[in-house]
Amino acid sequence: QVQLVESGGGLVQAGGSLRLSCSASGRTFSAYGIGWFRQAPGKEREVVACIRWIGGSTYYADSVKGRFTISRDNAKQTMYLQMNNLKPADTAVYYCAMSRDGSYYYTDTGYDYWGQGTQVTVSS
Repeated sequence: QVQLVESGGGLVQAGGSLRLSCSASGRTFSAYGIGWFRQAPGKEREVVACIRWIGGSTYYADSVKGRFTISRDNAKQTMYLQMNNLKPADTAVYYCAMSRDGSYYYTDTGYDYWGQGTQVTVSS
């Protein structure tokens, strides 16, 4: 059974930083693309960042480019999202996800497994 467990959310002031972690089990983590998504109240879930299984190719939403960094540690079966210079507009529930193959996808339909979500709240 594949499980993704997130940690690292919380409350931070605008301009601050947080690092989200997502630990995976039950699947060969290194063989799959991974992504971070978020969903704000009243809005649809949107992609934040994603990374391929090999080569380190990444994608970032325009709204987070230059502020967020996605990374992975295959040996630890863990993915990370470093979030700097946070803004109130970044407030959302953040989800990690594992794709159906080695690629990454811009929509959630490309992902087979999801974490439970972690709340990030940025105060102004």
